[in-house]
Amino acid sequence: MDAPIQLPDEFDSHGRLFRKEASFWTSEAAYQYGKPRKQEVADWIVSAPAPHLCAAAAHGLFVYDVRPDWGRIKIDRMRAVLRLKFTRSAHPGLYTSLLDTGDAVLVEASRADAFGGAGKTGNGKNTLGWLLMELRDELRRREMPYSCTEPTGRAVDAR
Repeated sequence: MDAPIQLPDEFDSHGRLFRKEASFWTSEAAYQYGKPRKQEVADWIVSAPAPHLCAAAAHGLFVYDVRPDWGRIKIDRMRAVLRLKFTRSAHPGLYTSLLDTGDAVLVEASRADAFGGAGKTGNGKNTLGWLLMELRDELRRREMPYSCTEPTGRAVDAR
């Protein structure tokens, strides 16, 4: 990734600072940073040297180390991180790559992750795949008023 993902300060439902502003070099770190109850645990998790180790550390948290509303907010957090990852001008290739998937069903082929991906049996929730398809549709809608496609498949400016 050429530029970090920047997330703003996060506040709890009472308006108190919950998590300080931070920058991340991977979307996994940006996502997992929101899971722990305590700031120092979040900092420790995202200090992992590789995305899979960051995920492993976050998955290994005891229930009392996880913020109480994680089950309710984790999909919105994943959505926000993906939106930042795919729409930042620092990495336009990701944006184009997502749109180039057309109408394909996107599946996170992780055998280890039944929430974000297909899981070991292939019957996982595939949350990451569904959120990417949702984002792809959102990006298409955003582009619609400004361009259309000729029968050749070449995009033309409609402004």
